[in-house]
Amino acid sequence: GAAAPATEAATAGIAAARANRITAGLRPNPVAQGQIENVVGSGAYRGLRSAETTIGVAFPIELGGKRGARVGVANAQLSRAELQAAVAAADVRLQVTRLYVEAIAAQRRLVTARDQTRIAGDALRAASVRVRAGRASPLEEQRADVARINAAANVERTDRLAAAARANLAQRIGRPIDGALDDALLDRVPAASYGPEAPPSAAGTLALAAADADLAVADAGVRLARANRVPDLNIGPALRRLEATNDAAAVLSVSIPIPLFNNGRASVAQARAEQSKADAQRRVTALDIEQAITDARAEVANAAIAARTASGPALSAAQEAARIARIGYREGKFGQLDLLDAERTLADTRVAAIDALAAYHNARARLERLTAPAPQGETLQ
Repeated sequence: GAAAPATEAATAGIAAARANRITAGLRPNPVAQGQIENVVGSGAYRGLRSAETTIGVAFPIELGGKRGARVGVANAQLSRAELQAAVAAADVRLQVTRLYVEAIAAQRRLVTARDQTRIAGDALRAASVRVRAGRASPLEEQRADVARINAAANVERTDRLAAAARANLAQRIGRPIDGALDDALLDRVPAASYGPEAPPSAAGTLALAAADADLAVADAGVRLARANRVPDLNIGPALRRLEATNDAAAVLSVSIPIPLFNNGRASVAQARAEQSKADAQRRVTALDIEQAITDARAEVANAAIAARTASGPALSAAQEAARIARIGYREGKFGQLDLLDAERTLADTRVAAIDALAAYHNARARLERLTAPAPQGETLQ
C-alpha cells in the first residue's frame, strides 16, 4: 500500500507499452493523390484547355513480415514494462521495510534515552544524599547533575529523530500512522543454523528476468531490422479526366523504392550489436546477482550473530554490571566514576543492540530484494 512515484511511473509505462502494441499492429494509412498535367503551356496546352486531372489513392503493402516484426518488438517491450512494474514494487517494498525498521529502532532508542534519564536522576539523588551525609564531596553531585543534563538533552535529540523516522514512514505509505508499530518485529532473529546453504542462483530472480526481457527486445529488434530491408509496394487506383474531350479513364499505379543508398544493412548491423550487448549484459547480470546474493547471505548471517550477541549475553552482562554498580555506590563500596562508567556502558550496549537488530532486518530485506522472484503470467499477445 505504499505511495511511490516509481510505481505510478511503472504503471504508466505499461499503459504506454500496451498502446504501442496496438499501434504496431495497425496497417499503414492510404495516401490520397492528386495531379494536374498539361496546363499553362503554349499552343493547344494554353490555360486549362488540355488539362488532364488525376485523382486517386495509394495503398502501401508491407512486405517481408514488417507488421509481425513490429508486433514482436511491441510484445517484448510490453513484457519489459510489466517486469519494470514488478521491479518498482520490489524496490518500494525494500524502501518501506527500511523506513519501518528505522521507525521501530528510533522508538526503541527513545525509550532507552528516557530510561537513561531516569537512571541519571536516581544517580543524582543518590549523590545528593551522600554529599549531605558527608560521605562524598560536592564534586560527585556536580558530575551526577552533568550526566542528568546530558541525558535529558539526548532525549530531546532522540525524540526528534524518532518523530522524523515516523514522519518519513507515513509519507512513504501515503497515510498517517495513528496506531502503534510492531515493536516486537525488531526482536525476531532466527536461531543460528549450521547446515550447508544452497549455492546462489540468479535463475528466477527479478533482475535476471529484466535482463532476459532486454535481450528479448534486442532479438525482436534484429528481426524487425531484417524485415525492414524488404521494400514495400505502393499500389493505387486513380481516375483521370481529360479536359479537351471531357472523357475519363482509369489509372493504376504501382511503385517500389529502389534500395540504392540505404539497403538496411547498417540497421541490421546496429540491431545485432544491440543484441550482442544485451546478451553480454545478461551474463554480467547473472554473475553480479549471484555474487550479490553470496555477499548478502554473509551479511545477514553476520548481522544475525551480532544481533543475538548484542541483545543477549552482552546486554545481560552490561545490565548486571550496572545493577551491581548502583547498589555498591549507594552502600559506599564503589566510587561515582565506577557507577558512571557502568551506566555509560549499559547505555552504549543497549543502543548497540538496537542498531544490530535493525542492521539484521535491513540486511534480510536486501537479501529478499535480491532474490525476489519474477512474476509469472502471460504477456498480452
